[in-house]
Amino acid sequence: MNNTKSGKERIADKIYYINRISILLSIVLMFFPAANPAKICGYINKNMSLLTSGLSYNRLVEDCGRAFRQGWIAESSFQLLFAASLIACLGILITIVCGCMSLGNVKMKKTGNLFGIVGAAVQLLGIVMIFAAYTQVAATTRPEKVEPALNVTGLLLFTVAAVVLLVSTIVIQVLLPKVGKDEKFEMQSKFKLFLMFLPFAALCFVFSYLPLYGWRYAFFDYKSGGTLSSDNFVGFKWFLQLFQNEATKTDIVRVLRNTLAMSGLGIITSWLPMAFAIFLSEIKSAKVKRFVQTFSTIPNFISWVLVYAIALAIFASDGFVSSILLNTGVVDKGVNFLMSTDHMWLKMWLWGTWKGLGWSAIIYISGIAGIDQQLYEAATVDGAGRFQKMWNITVPGLVPTFMVMLLMSVAGILSNGMDQYLVFETANNIEWLNVLDLYVYKLGIGNGMIPLSTVVGMSKSIISVILLFLANSISKLVRGESIV
Repeated sequence: MNNTKSGKERIADKIYYINRISILLSIVLMFFPAANPAKICGYINKNMSLLTSGLSYNRLVEDCGRAFRQGWIAESSFQLLFAASLIACLGILITIVCGCMSLGNVKMKKTGNLFGIVGAAVQLLGIVMIFAAYTQVAATTRPEKVEPALNVTGLLLFTVAAVVLLVSTIVIQVLLPKVGKDEKFEMQSKFKLFLMFLPFAALCFVFSYLPLYGWRYAFFDYKSGGTLSSDNFVGFKWFLQLFQNEATKTDIVRVLRNTLAMSGLGIITSWLPMAFAIFLSEIKSAKVKRFVQTFSTIPNFISWVLVYAIALAIFASDGFVSSILLNTGVVDKGVNFLMSTDHMWLKMWLWGTWKGLGWSAIIYISGIAGIDQQLYEAATVDGAGRFQKMWNITVPGLVPTFMVMLLMSVAGILSNGMDQYLVFETANNIEWLNVLDLYVYKLGIGNGMIPLSTVVGMSKSIISVILLFLANSISKLVRGESIV
């Protein structure tokens, strides 16, 4: 690629920053309900984003049945709104191509600019159509029923982003030099790798960082179906309730006891997948090795509901174990081992280990495959036995991987998951199975205390991040290595 650039091309490169910021702004706003310009009346769900408005017509009109029947609004207006939202989203998706191609050479940039111009125009068309749908809804004879309202902020943000993108792209297209006849599409390797990584970063943002927007509920006196406004803003009220309310403090202490106990068992036995992988690699028969690995990995893909069904068939009062004991005369009547509250933490750990051991061992099996085979050959020449090679070559080779997994386990010490404990809980054992994730679920979904459950979830996330950096610092101090 030609690295010499003219003055105009360098100016174009600087304008590209504005171009990319406009694209990113539109992409992010597409997911935020507060910025949805398609919320043109009171019948549209306040938690609906522009993306949802353009993908699901049923969601868009789910509360409009009576309004359609009474003739307060025409269904064609919502069909126009749905089409407008979809067109706006398609325009934003087209502009993404422009942003990606802007990392290439001149030919790729000029071609990408065409996508940018078309995408911005399509996005503006969608915005105009949304406004047209609003004017139709606003013309209703029963405005007190329909509550027509235009999300001016959202409309302006999308319009400004599209206009800025359109103007900047046209300017860039003019500034860029003409493309040579023999010039091909080219892009530096670092940008190719970045674009390969970008979809995964986007998924991480959508599923890991975008939900953090819900943390705002912790600062409001919010109930399901309500709204967030200055009237119900309570500041740190729910944070203080964790320490001031005696019932809440008691629940938190009990839940933390269960959570730390279960996580502690997992951390103490975190070496088991590594040991399983080491012994599995020592099996000489390839068929037996494949069978054991497959048989031990399959449980990971079984849902906890099915695991509980298996447990019920084996340990219930009329289950397999109880039937054997009854038929052999060991007991006089069926015993329901599943309902017993004895050693609940150990039982849950055993079920979790059975389900996840084979899956967790995969990363160590990969690590063993990466160990230099010449080390084993040299050890064999020196007279080392099988267990000596395992202890002196395989284990040290897997220690770095084990330490990374251990640090991640320490960081996630407050995250046990919810499914396992939800399906196994009963009125008798809930005192021992109510871990933090299950407590947050019941508090928010079961009892409707969304702000308090948000506070607990926030605290868990913040503490987990602190533990990660603390464990990483200890690892760096002791081993001289870190993962952050």
